[in-house]
Amino acid sequence: MEKEEIDCKPHVLVFPFPAQGHINPMLQFSKRLTSKGIKVTLATTIFITKSMQPQVGSVAVESISDGFDDGDGTREAGGIDAYLKRFEAVGSRTLSELIEKQDISGYPINCLVYDSVMPWALDLVKPLGIAGASFFTQSCAVDVIYYHVHQGLLRIPVEGPTISLPGIPLLGIHDLPSFVYAQGSYPSLQSLVLKQFSNFEKADWLLFNTFDKLEEEVVNWMAKLWPIKTIGPTVPSMYLDKRVEDDKDYSINLFKSNGDDCMKWLNMKESDSVVYVSFGSLASLGEEQMEELAWGLKGSNRYFFWVVRASEENKLPSKFAEETSEKGLIVTWCPQLEVLAHPAVGCFVTHCGWNSTLEALSLGVPMVTMPQWTDQTTNAKFVTEVWKAGIRVRVSEKGIVRREEIEVCIREVMEGERGKEIRRNASKWKELAKEAVDEGGSSDKNIEAFVAGLVCD
Repeated sequence: MEKEEIDCKPHVLVFPFPAQGHINPMLQFSKRLTSKGIKVTLATTIFITKSMQPQVGSVAVESISDGFDDGDGTREAGGIDAYLKRFEAVGSRTLSELIEKQDISGYPINCLVYDSVMPWALDLVKPLGIAGASFFTQSCAVDVIYYHVHQGLLRIPVEGPTISLPGIPLLGIHDLPSFVYAQGSYPSLQSLVLKQFSNFEKADWLLFNTFDKLEEEVVNWMAKLWPIKTIGPTVPSMYLDKRVEDDKDYSINLFKSNGDDCMKWLNMKESDSVVYVSFGSLASLGEEQMEELAWGLKGSNRYFFWVVRASEENKLPSKFAEETSEKGLIVTWCPQLEVLAHPAVGCFVTHCGWNSTLEALSLGVPMVTMPQWTDQTTNAKFVTEVWKAGIRVRVSEKGIVRREEIEVCIREVMEGERGKEIRRNASKWKELAKEAVDEGGSSDKNIEAFVAGLVCD
């Protein structure tokens, strides 16, 4: 009987797109599955694997080739479009080899959880009798917008000042993802997000990194049409329910962190006294915008903690770091969850990437939203007008957020009357996020239902 139970233990292969913002949420979902007794293997590229542990907690890590094993594939390929084509061609072959390897080892794959931007992975496993679950790393609202574009129900270029879609509040043109309102911008990436829906109806499950109460109306609309399950927020357990043992961080970092220095600096500051500023791993500010942000932070007369990636440091005003050293700390990278959870942090100036947005909501941190591109404009709309957990900066006619605007928004969140309501709402979402992943919460139930639906031969 014991041998039968071992042989029948479902084995899930999790396959994220090889980028930090995609790997982190899918790895966190993997940890949730292993805590439910499921065997999970994470498959990622050889280049990414070099920066990871051979095993992340109870999640095994296996590598496949994307055709660029010794460096950044996008750079080596000469662009994202060429990389994606090569990745699909080589990845299809090496992923098949990994699945065959697992079968020979006696632990065959029963389900592939694949990143939604790689629909070719589903076409690969369906003929093998392996179930497929598409994992969407952006919000339900954003995915519904992309779905309508893919289906031809929302045409580009968008006409009219506002757009009405099911389950979503009325959106202005510039509340849409930039791929939708800025026709022709980054065509390869636009194609990537739209192709998510090329075969999604063949998937056995559609998994979304969100939680029911955060996007209630759009989740209800989607659930009437498709087998969706909200399984988020995919934040390490110690920051939410604390039920997954030793789940303290994302376990992978493609950038070198200044963690100890960050925490020492924050430990010397009073509660709610620091403005944390970060634009994630991809967003790039122009030199003029960087200068306006720098002087806006200085003008706010608040302590500030600013993450400026090494590739962006040359855009800082000359001697700015030295001139503001008494008030500010500038680092090239940091452990963001630890920073957001620190009592000294009272405000987060953010680009509104979905992972950063979920982290701030889950940790109850008020936001000043400064979206740059892709889904960030839509996320900012929801943060400020639906969830009411932040303020959105106004952009000048030239497309620049001026220093005076940055000062005003920081002060309003940190000390203004509107800031009091924003802080109350941020605290409310923190409780609701924890409630979702707690035992018996909506996301926990959905993960349990997913586990119950796994069938092994």
